[in-house]
Amino acid sequence: MIIKKCDLEYVCGTTSKIPSTSKNEYVLCGRSNVGKSSFINAFINRKNYARVSNTPGKTRTINYYNINDEFYLVDLPGYGFASQSHTDQNEWKKLIDKYFETSKDINEIILLCDIRIEPTDKDVQMFSFILDVTGYEPIVIATKLDKIKKTQVSKNIEIIRNKLNASSECTIIPYSSETKEGLEEIQKYFE
Repeated sequence: MIIKKCDLEYVCGTTSKIPSTSKNEYVLCGRSNVGKSSFINAFINRKNYARVSNTPGKTRTINYYNINDEFYLVDLPGYGFASQSHTDQNEWKKLIDKYFETSKDINEIILLCDIRIEPTDKDVQMFSFILDVTGYEPIVIATKLDKIKKTQVSKNIEIIRNKLNASSECTIIPYSSETKEGLEEIQKYFE
């Protein structure tokens, strides 16, 4: 897949109206610091288009990236960062609920999990929420693949599958933003 054009077209906060894009939306969900911004940058083949922060929980808006005028990558705010106030977490939940209740253009939902660790309770809740709202399992991208040994990959994928209570058909793709391993497989879903 060749990305010729990428524009950050909409940025929606808690008081914003969710736009109707009339194009397929591929929704990115994941906890804070799981590597969503790094994934976006690797996917569009640009170094710092989506801001990568050392401080988890910085993205507090829904960001719509128009890709080649063909579809949108919709980046939801990261969840589960411990230092976020209860009020911030409630605002995040309202924003996410509003998106899922309003958007009519969702094509696929992608949940990013860190391959190095067992999914958190918030990851499990998000996986279940996606199933409840959409009726289908999300694609799971297991990030930070370059941080573990190759011999650990299969075992860690099974840990993710079991903890999320995902079916054997659920697609889980090991991926590294550093080495781009797994990117080609992910791009096939967009094609």
